[in-house]
Amino acid sequence: MIPNSRSALLPEHATTAELTRLLFGPDRDRVHRPWRDLVADPRMHRRPEDPVAEQLAASYRRLQAVNASVDAAALAGSPEQLAAMHEWTGPADGALTVLSGIHYNLFLGSLLDHDASPKRPLDAYLRMERTGTFLCTELGHGNDAAALETTADYDRTGRTFTLHTPTPAAAKFMPNTGPTGGAKTAVVAARLRVGGRDQGIFLFLTPLTDETGHPLPGVTVHPLPQRPGSPVDHCLTSFDQLVLPFEALLTGAHGRLSDDGTVSSALGSRRKRFLAAIGRVTAGKLCMSAGAIGGARAALATAVRYSQHRRVAGTRPDRRVPLWAHRTHHGPLLHGLATVYAMTALHRRTLADWLAHDPADPAAQADRDAAERQVAVTKGWNTWQARELILESRERCGAQGLLPVNGLTALAADIEGTITAEGDNLALWAKAGAELLLADDAPDGGGTEASPADDGSAPPVPNAAGPAHHSLRDPAGRQALLAAAGRHHLGRARLLLREAPGGEAIGRWNAAAPDALAAVTARAEHDAGAALLAWAEAAAEPTARSLLADLHRLFTLERIDRHATGLLATGALTPRQAAELPALRERSLTRLAGHALPLVDAFDLPEPLLTRLPIATPGYQEAFTV
Repeated sequence: MIPNSRSALLPEHATTAELTRLLFGPDRDRVHRPWRDLVADPRMHRRPEDPVAEQLAASYRRLQAVNASVDAAALAGSPEQLAAMHEWTGPADGALTVLSGIHYNLFLGSLLDHDASPKRPLDAYLRMERTGTFLCTELGHGNDAAALETTADYDRTGRTFTLHTPTPAAAKFMPNTGPTGGAKTAVVAARLRVGGRDQGIFLFLTPLTDETGHPLPGVTVHPLPQRPGSPVDHCLTSFDQLVLPFEALLTGAHGRLSDDGTVSSALGSRRKRFLAAIGRVTAGKLCMSAGAIGGARAALATAVRYSQHRRVAGTRPDRRVPLWAHRTHHGPLLHGLATVYAMTALHRRTLADWLAHDPADPAAQADRDAAERQVAVTKGWNTWQARELILESRERCGAQGLLPVNGLTALAADIEGTITAEGDNLALWAKAGAELLLADDAPDGGGTEASPADDGSAPPVPNAAGPAHHSLRDPAGRQALLAAAGRHHLGRARLLLREAPGGEAIGRWNAAAPDALAAVTARAEHDAGAALLAWAEAAAEPTARSLLADLHRLFTLERIDRHATGLLATGALTPRQAAELPALRERSLTRLAGHALPLVDAFDLPEPLLTRLPIATPGYQEAFTV
């Protein structure tokens, strides 16, 4: 029987509504609906057929349209709203997402997070008479931005700073400082020096260009080559003895400067001051995670819809069937749907945990550190997973997926930016892996009690005399196996760290790093599975509950299979269980094959956002005929 994605769902709308409720949470109308409504407007959609210069200008016009529809200060002050903005605008116009994230989060958010000054009014930025940008990384300093070279020398007599780019490597790389978009002002990260003494890195409010987009005196802007994907005016920007007033320095508890040049700080090191000054980067990681799940959902929705109306030869010459009928085609997309639901669940949980922590409580520093690490892990895992899912979706659409008008190539190119922005994924995960090596908080099985097995049987009782063998049919058992995979890799990493020859620390880290990063992967998979399982348990509609359980089963079985070697080695998984994995995955695919359209309908993507893509509509063939 050919699987039909709308079969066996009665009433279908109730199932989709429940899935949508879980995907977007109880605050859907407040947090998500305004952005959904905004991107439903065709004027907010990128036109890849237009010249690059016009595409860029249109993205800046859309940025103005966003500003006209929001309370700019409230948006900049809400990580939840900023993440939702990225989640929804990415599929419509990736450049708009970049420009919005920079202006509202990195620029305006940094201004709001620091001390207010009557000599530094925000009205021009709130009204977007001047567009904000953020200049931190340099041509020679990316992930090691703490070593940046740009200087800001304080003159006690004039109460001014002189901002300067001392070497070519110190040019700011790669902010949106081109002439398109009108007047721009930046928050610039520079090394404060008083009397020649380095006081650490602070942020300075710096006007860059006039209303025509021409650089102001002391500012040099060199356009960079166009990168793939949605066009953004990335540039190299440098400063030549640019004098700034005293109020240009952004201050806070991390550091303040008196008129006589004395620096006071509640933090004990220059590195901590720097991290506090660029604290908005953490919110930016959440935004990258949100943008990734938005792009991945759009790509999967496009591929699933296309596979329903693309007809291919069947088993008889006189019969044609939907492309979806083939397991080789719908299998990877169903794995993708399971993953994107888990990605979304993980993002929601990580965001909630971040919002719940108290940054002002010194006693809660450990909680803050854990929350920041989880944000970094989620950003890395979600953006990497999104890349895989978008590329799979593109491939499943064949040559049609290569056409820019069908949207998938832009999503594939734009996701690369989220992997690198706000901290390169590999660097973030190396830091998280090193922290896990020193921590003692490996995840447990996701709960203190075993859950009923998927087939209704009782879960197994662990054998106290040996390793616990967790049932693959038990959701909690599968979660426990993912936790065991994480412990296995952490244990190996710690052993390799101890056994590595003495000498430079980098050599010992190199020995442990592969397993440390594998432990981070297992941690992300465990946490994503736990968040998805919580949705399944919370679902109020029976079919939605069943579908989420099936998605959790497929997601966890696939991940357990990837960790099977280590799990077999530790005895957490038996050879018989390992042999069962392919059949259990196939069973899950069979259960889900008839439900793909309701699962993507629950993404609640506006129809105008999808129907602009020819392959997302049944009449795609007519779109290319004259």
